[in-house]
Amino acid sequence: MSIQYNKIQVQVSLENLRHNYRVFRSTCDNVIPVIKSDAYGHGLIEVGRAMEQEGVETLAVGFVNEAVLLRESGCDKRIFALLGPVDDADFAALWDHDILAAMGRFDQLERVAQMAEDRGEIRVGLKFDTGMRRLGFRPEDVPGVIEFFRSNPKVVPVMATSHLALADEPENVAAVNGQAEKFQTAVDALRGAGFDIEANLSNSAGSIAHERCHYDSLRLGISLYGCNPLHGTEWADRCGELRPAMEVSAPVMHVHCLKKGESVSYGWTYTADRDLTVAVVGVGYADNYSRSLSNTGYMNIKGHRAPILGRICMQMTMVDVTGIMGEGLDVRPGDRAWLLGGPGPGTITPEDLAGWWKTITYEVFCLLGMNRREYK
Repeated sequence: MSIQYNKIQVQVSLENLRHNYRVFRSTCDNVIPVIKSDAYGHGLIEVGRAMEQEGVETLAVGFVNEAVLLRESGCDKRIFALLGPVDDADFAALWDHDILAAMGRFDQLERVAQMAEDRGEIRVGLKFDTGMRRLGFRPEDVPGVIEFFRSNPKVVPVMATSHLALADEPENVAAVNGQAEKFQTAVDALRGAGFDIEANLSNSAGSIAHERCHYDSLRLGISLYGCNPLHGTEWADRCGELRPAMEVSAPVMHVHCLKKGESVSYGWTYTADRDLTVAVVGVGYADNYSRSLSNTGYMNIKGHRAPILGRICMQMTMVDVTGIMGEGLDVRPGDRAWLLGGPGPGTITPEDLAGWWKTITYEVFCLLGMNRREYK
């Protein structure tokens, strides 16, 4: 359920999402959109439907219960749960809702094998840990994995996946190649044992910068939502033109003068060094707009950037609109202040906001996307 107690507007452009998908679809026939965690805050069901309209065959989510939500929305495509089954409900859902889940432990495989005796054949994915050191079978586990499938024919492996840890860092090509070599060994062994495996290793950065990691399909994550994963590196220009899909705005509630020497907001952490005009915007940390942006970030009002003054409050943030008023633009209550996006030349990019926030664009999207969304 989205946040209901505020006046935030999150606008998601489905056309921009489709455009970003097509950028990658032009280089690979099989692109798997990653729409986990409510599509990075953009909306699981809406983004899933937009991708279905683009002809995707597989959609990737995180936990199995999110895959169930997607299936119950009417999605009839293959749904891949990257994080695999965790509890009894997850294991049952693999049959009840036709979910393909990544298995990364032998006890998971043994569980589905036991259930398959009563419930019938089940297709599974395999997660390999080639260096991320989170989930998955290690390379030395591959012989045991193969022996398991030979002994349990009702459990059918159809996909192998792993995740790159350093694909967005030009200085770490050797490490990426090392992960690819380990993954290739696992895939070769499975195929050599007679299993028809679809292999995928590349995330967005790997899809752009590491052709040897492409394999049979690409997993399109952050780039689907309009962010270049190589932003700020020497590889930044390798990415095609992407369009941010999310814009976020809040209402101006009040406009007043702040005289030289007066301070504003909790703690009086900002004191005016000259007479200013301040706009109070109806957004704060209760709306997932980080308090760390206090005295640091900017908003976009009428196409111009307005610096944040003082501490961000639970539902209010103060910005300096003196310069905007000086341009002859009248800022009034009811105007929109853009936290993300907005008209130029003051458009705020996801990278801008993440930089001021001292985080990454993923977190910006996931948090702001918890507010009410509308689609265009």
